[in-house]
Amino acid sequence: MTASEPAPPSDLALPDEIVSATAIAAAVRRGEVAARAVVDAHLDRIARVNPGLHALTVVFADRARAAADAVDAAVAAGDDPGPLAGVPISVKENIDLTWSATTNGWRGFADAVPDRDATIVRRMREAGAVPIGRGNMPDFGMRWDTDNDLFGRTVNPWNAARSAGGSSGGDAVAVATGMSAIGLGNDFGGSLRLPAYAAGVYGLRPSRGRVPRAAVERHPVALTLQEFSVNGPLARGVDDLELALRVLSGWDADDPVSLDAPHVQPEDVPRRVGVVRDPVGDGVDPEVAAGIARTAASLADAGWDVVDVEAPLLEEAAVLWRRLSCTDMLISLDPSVLGTPLGGSATRFLRDSTAAARPYETATEYAQAWARRAVIAADWRRLQVEVPLVLGPVSASRMREPDYDLGGREPADHAWRDLRLTVAANFLGLPALALPSGLGTDGMPSGVQLIGPMFGEAVAVAAARDVEMRLARMPHPQP
Repeated sequence: MTASEPAPPSDLALPDEIVSATAIAAAVRRGEVAARAVVDAHLDRIARVNPGLHALTVVFADRARAAADAVDAAVAAGDDPGPLAGVPISVKENIDLTWSATTNGWRGFADAVPDRDATIVRRMREAGAVPIGRGNMPDFGMRWDTDNDLFGRTVNPWNAARSAGGSSGGDAVAVATGMSAIGLGNDFGGSLRLPAYAAGVYGLRPSRGRVPRAAVERHPVALTLQEFSVNGPLARGVDDLELALRVLSGWDADDPVSLDAPHVQPEDVPRRVGVVRDPVGDGVDPEVAAGIARTAASLADAGWDVVDVEAPLLEEAAVLWRRLSCTDMLISLDPSVLGTPLGGSATRFLRDSTAAARPYETATEYAQAWARRAVIAADWRRLQVEVPLVLGPVSASRMREPDYDLGGREPADHAWRDLRLTVAANFLGLPALALPSGLGTDGMPSGVQLIGPMFGEAVAVAAARDVEMRLARMPHPQP
């Protein structure tokens, strides 16, 4: 069923049922199904599916059941358990949750249990959501694949010979396979949108500042992390993304970048979508092009004015994102600072990517790069006054083999080139929503992204919902 369909009857909790978070919460709040039964069904599915996929690193069986019992007690007492009542969620390994260590996928943090939840986790729990497990990730979220020396590799449930994407790959796979209903991840350079594309689910990178990040306890935070990285949800439908965003959004004292931002609504802007079919003229895979065409046709059928556009200064935006990011990574992930070495694959990725990216060597170069961002952002803002939404690929390629982003400078370059439109949204702080666009002839999900104007998540959500209503429902993978 889709997120917009009515809530199911009480057989919702059967282990083989995979339904929306919206439907789960509605059924639990109405007393049609117990939150405990929902959690038990998800735990049953985890027991059957996760051993072969390694999507969840830790499973909170006892704690999740206790949290579900508290939701059921609230319902029985006539209290409101919250808009996410009984919804099982996964939490990425780099978001603080006091139930387990926040490892960042790195052996050096294997015992780093936080003393409080990150604000977004607290908000989800206060809304009735139930953490059921931790989502796997590469060391410090650096890669576009999900593997580390601490927990191992997350397997793509559609095809083990294809990457699950990164860095929120564990949460995307958990959501796609029904182990969790919503995944909490983050996006520094496509880390929500690429795994969503790989797994055939929805991923929302909110505008910079919309959703607080993990608590900062007087530790320095690299400028690129402050500016490019955001927390956001993964889900199986648009309604679930919208519901999660409402819960997650808003100012937080721990995150100086967070704010109570305005909400640009669809009626505030022209109903127009600009299609970027070939982001920098290097070509896109035919299956990717077909997914873009299907999405554009769906939007036109829904009454959107669909026009072809070129993304302003896209190549420069992507190059600046990469060079700035690699410059900061070399500093913050220096082995002499970390103490414990990075994992093997992360070490190779850092070496290959920084060699190919040419990090900045002087303060002048670094400052000039940041100064160019204002020029590029102004060009994008002028475009999005007339064409608020930009439709294009998440990746110019189909998902490739595991470790496709390793092996030297050429593979590192190829992985980045595929994602130039994706990382431009990070560079500019814009909201971007990844959504499925059907199955390709190779049996793998295809997908696209909608990049909205600053604080225009609602515009992207409205367009994605129009697409969701018109394209065939994505099947669930059968790992």
